[in-house]
Order: sequence, then structure tokens, then C-alpha cells
Amino acid sequence: MRIETLTEGGITRQASGQLRVDTRGQGFVEITDPVARWVAGAGIGHGLLTVFCRHTSASLLIQENADPDVRRDLLTAFDRLAPRNAGYVHAAEGPDDMPAHIRTVLSGVSLSIPVVEGRMALGTWQGIYLAEHRDRPHRRDLIFHLIGA
Repeated sequence: MRIETLTEGGITRQASGQLRVDTRGQGFVEITDPVARWVAGAGIGHGLLTVFCRHTSASLLIQENADPDVRRDLLTAFDRLAPRNAGYVHAAEGPDDMPAHIRTVLSGVSLSIPVVEGRMALGTWQGIYLAEHRDRPHRRDLIFHLIGA
């Protein structure tokens, strides 16, 4: 087994950005295209992109973007892992609030994506998604940081 070096060198540039995403309630919003356009326009050929969600009831995922059944099955799995009306103590914002926090813990609020030749090094069927875990629509803020050369 041997690791192939793609590039070497110092860090010479960085860029940061923000994206606001309006959700329709529980479900997934694919954000791959706007993120890819931002990365391409940043002028960094090789580096690391960090995407961060500034919320505790929404998360970020890299997941298959070819078959929508995958996203439906993920919602079903989340419902099984963190069901509503499970007798949670924290219910200040409704029965979907604590399950949303649990789902966020399970899926995470940040992603690290390598950038190679000015493009995110995602696999063929991978897309970036904001997962909204609350039932009602929300406006979610995402922060981007790209560092490299």
C-alpha cells in the first residue's frame, strides 16, 4: 500500500464565506452546487474546505445524491434512532426539538473536504446536504473556510 502525493507546498491563501439556507422543515437541502461554485471562484487550487453549521438542530452530511430513496431511508432511520414523543425532559420548543438535537449529534455540524485542482474531491455520487431536523421551516447559516494554495 502506497499513498500518492497529489501536491506539496505552503499555505498561501485562505477564503471564508457564508451561505443562508431556507429549509421547508424536516428533510435535506442539497448545497453541493453553490459550494462548488464558491470553491472554484476562491482561486485556491489545493487545500481544505471546512463547512460549519451554526445550529444545534440542523446538521451537515455528505451523502449519495443519485437516488432520492437514500434520503427517505435516512429520515426513517433518524425517526427510529431519535423518535418524537419519546418522553424527553427537554421539550421547551416542542416535541421535535430534542429529537432534532439528538439527530444533530449523530450526524454532526461540520465537514472537512479536500480541494484538488480547484474542485472539491467528492466521490462520483456524493453530495453535500444540510439536514433540517425540525418540523417547521428555518433559516440556517453555514460558514465556509477554505485554506490552501
